[in-house]
Amino acid sequence: MSQTDSATAPTTTFPLSFALTPSTTARADAERDAVLADPGFGKHFSDHMVTIDWSIGEGWHDARVTPYGPLQIDPASAVLHYAQEIFEGLKAYRHADGSIWTFRPEKNAERLQRSARRLALPELSVADFIESVKQLVAVDGQWVPSGSESSLYLRPFMIANENFLGVRAAQTVAYYVIASPAGAYFANGVSPVKIWLSTEYSRAGRGGTGAAKCGGNYAASLLPQMEAAENGCAQVLFLDGETGTHIDELGGMNIFFVHGTDRLVTPRLTGTILEGVTRASIIQLAEDRGMTVEERDVSIEEWRDGVASGSITEVFACGTAAVVTPISQLKAADFTIGDADAAAGEITMALREELTDIQHGRRPDRHGWLTRLDA
Repeated sequence: MSQTDSATAPTTTFPLSFALTPSTTARADAERDAVLADPGFGKHFSDHMVTIDWSIGEGWHDARVTPYGPLQIDPASAVLHYAQEIFEGLKAYRHADGSIWTFRPEKNAERLQRSARRLALPELSVADFIESVKQLVAVDGQWVPSGSESSLYLRPFMIANENFLGVRAAQTVAYYVIASPAGAYFANGVSPVKIWLSTEYSRAGRGGTGAAKCGGNYAASLLPQMEAAENGCAQVLFLDGETGTHIDELGGMNIFFVHGTDRLVTPRLTGTILEGVTRASIIQLAEDRGMTVEERDVSIEEWRDGVASGSITEVFACGTAAVVTPISQLKAADFTIGDADAAAGEITMALREELTDIQHGRRPDRHGWLTRLDA
């Protein structure tokens, strides 16, 4: 077996058992409640974290819930030099009866496995992924807010922490889960945003890591994201790296085009686009409504012509953090598409409402997407 094969093969076939070390400095109720009243996004963190270690000889082992705190990492750790890391993002929702649920965690677990495969990291089982989230919520459940659009954002991630400067798959790895309370993503309600077309930079290329959820993809988007902000836009849109003619995705969100009342179009998964859990859910909900959903190449010209002719009636982006974001206008260096003052589309908002209602337990979960975390 090659070094890469042995480093990426799952070697733990039994469920992990988690040890708990309670925090002695957990926030008091009043301090935690003050944070939950206005959490923002990604600024505050719960009292505990999950850690699971992996080595080439032992597989996954030493699963534990410990007080949240800094990581002790050697300057020679592989992640610092070769960016061998991946992550996920999902949310815990408090329903009206006080119970705590998450949304399609098995899909996040499967995507983490695919990302691990691409980054030559070991694959954590779906069962252990879900259990790691349950273990953290079991001790930090009070950090799940109860607002209508608030949640506890869960960030599982995996890093190569072997102290070795050779270029190969690391032989020791650590997996973590941290949690951050999140308020409504849009403080003043959901409003359409302008996005910027990046023509100088690509997010990913054929055979690269575009379909993996790894930090390098996001690092590559930061400079064009700054360019977008300088041009008054909230996000950046990337074209395919091979031809520069087809729409890929935004810096951290998938994109959809609404044609009238019965058709939805989104760029096909080519290996350069992240396979979003929200994307897949939107496709299912649209099909449930009787809409035709097309996954195919979409060009800038099609977008421009569709808006001009009226065949494209709405455009929106989707992702875990914001769920669904209406897009009013695409700006580029020498042209614009759409009206910056356009209102959010009816189908866009209907799909968003339906999805968030399912997540928060306000309407039936007919597809079995929800998993209870506090049972």
